[in-house]
Amino acid sequence: MSFELPELDRRETQKAVEQVLEKYRLYKYLIFEEREVSITGSSEERFHGPTNMTSDQTGSIAIYNADQQAYRKSFCERLERAVSRLPKLEKFLIEERYMQEESDYLTDYNVYCFKFQPSISEGTYTKIRWKAFYKLALNLNIAVIIRGEE
Repeated sequence: MSFELPELDRRETQKAVEQVLEKYRLYKYLIFEEREVSITGSSEERFHGPTNMTSDQTGSIAIYNADQQAYRKSFCERLERAVSRLPKLEKFLIEERYMQEESDYLTDYNVYCFKFQPSISEGTYTKIRWKAFYKLALNLNIAVIIRGEE
């Protein structure tokens, strides 16, 4: 019995992982703004027939607020667990380049020249980053697999 790791589309997989890491930063570092109930009536006329449904604006908003906060927390925890399972160099790279509050303003050059001690080459950085992205994509189930010609 043999097990082969899938061949991934590098560009699409990297894009997917970077989108997840950007979403992580938004959820982690931006304050969740809770929705509030409107207590005044609308002044515009609304013409519609009966829908045979009642609406519970307060209940819907309360559910949204609770569910959204729980979703954000579980999303961040899941990504942090996935990153914590990476080898030391890959984990360091992902945390320094993608998971910091100021990550939008860091470049790859800043990370491989100034964050790594001693600094590493661009080629080594690219290899470490791809290995980390590969593992994260498979762990988070966002990998873009290359399909063979059929």
